[in-house]
Amino acid sequence: MSISKKQQEIVAEFSLFDDWMDKYQHLIEMGKTLPLIDASEKTEDKLIKGCQSKVWLHAQLNDDRVVFTADSDAVITKGIIAILIRVFSMQPPEAVVQAKTDFIDEIGLKEHLSPTRANGLVAMIKQMKLYALAFETQMNEQ
Repeated sequence: MSISKKQQEIVAEFSLFDDWMDKYQHLIEMGKTLPLIDASEKTEDKLIKGCQSKVWLHAQLNDDRVVFTADSDAVITKGIIAILIRVFSMQPPEAVVQAKTDFIDEIGLKEHLSPTRANGLVAMIKQMKLYALAFETQMNEQ
């Protein structure tokens, strides 16, 4: 499924909820489905800089697709990274690099996060795109 189709799916899911408490609950539930990072990958170099909570993000290239795994010590943050992984994981690197993230504004997520969590969200997206860019460069050099 393409990145934009996954984004549309998430927008549709969040539109089912009127109340932001219900949306937060959905976000927390999404965090419970997160493909967890291997414990050996929970290292300092995998921590996303700019997040208030600890977020570890690992990426690898598998059959020319970026595969992300992650974990966080905070339930809301775990839900946020779970959404991003759902959208970007198993996609070609160039698709991740070029992807727009307007769906985050469409679901109203950024405006309902504290400034530090919103900064963390931006940092997560940036790190995922940096991993994808590195894989894209690596593939082009082969």
